[in-house]
Amino acid sequence: MTEEFEQHRDHLIGVAYRMLGSRAEAEDAVQETYLRYAGADRSAIRDLRGWLTTTTGRICLDVLRSARVRREAYVGPWLPEPIVARLPSTAPGPEALAERAEEVTLALLVVLETLTPEQRVAFVLHDVFAVPFDDIATVLSTTGQAARQLATRARRAVAEGRPRHSATPAEQRTLIDAFLAAVEEGDIDGLLAVLAPDVVAIGDGGGVLPAGRRPVEGALQVARFMAGLFRQARRMGTARAELVSVNGVYGLLMEAGDPPIRMVMGLSMADGRITGIFDQLNPAKLIDAPTVDPTRDLLAT
Repeated sequence: MTEEFEQHRDHLIGVAYRMLGSRAEAEDAVQETYLRYAGADRSAIRDLRGWLTTTTGRICLDVLRSARVRREAYVGPWLPEPIVARLPSTAPGPEALAERAEEVTLALLVVLETLTPEQRVAFVLHDVFAVPFDDIATVLSTTGQAARQLATRARRAVAEGRPRHSATPAEQRTLIDAFLAAVEEGDIDGLLAVLAPDVVAIGDGGGVLPAGRRPVEGALQVARFMAGLFRQARRMGTARAELVSVNGVYGLLMEAGDPPIRMVMGLSMADGRITGIFDQLNPAKLIDAPTVDPTRDLLAT
């Protein structure tokens, strides 16, 4: 039984993470799925992967409904827990992210947070994992047609609300290099050249570390905010930045001060500009993130 379940664990973690935006909560949901599988009549399960997927969806729906109350009391914006991976070399090529392309971007997770729990479950199960609407209906205790409508509304909201991201890995690296060069110099004009007019910057300190209480919108406002953020980091003493994979997209792992304050900067990029900046500072959401490797420090002089 355990061997059969373990064959699907990674898939289930992917399902739960897309719904919950938290690796820890996703792992808890999958463990609960295992316990329900252990207590089920396994002889009646004809499609194990499908049964496990819908069971995980039902568990995540309960978590999302309870999380609504917790997140309403959250200090400042709530951002997902990023999946950070060190790149394989100090000079990664454009192919370095190819194997992580299946990961969900922070930009998508951020807009999924605006959906109702029912819309999010319907969207993730159908649009990402191709679960039939009749099966989704059993998860939501509704009809197949109602589940279809929930997914349609969610799809529309995602299309309208997600920061654009279509840059290739090579374009991402070029933009990040230009961004770092400009922000290091406090070059507002340089930042305006790499920021989209409708760029948004969101920070999550969880009430533990200082972060903006609301998103910063617009190229000039974001340029000034980022320049000020880097000036503050430099005043704290040692500042380091390493190029990493953040949910399958090039991003930055940063540290400043002694003891160091750590931040993961996720990005969305399209049409030669940065369209979204997502700064995760909450230590509780960075437990699994690595520390900056000094030999890969992009800010070293």
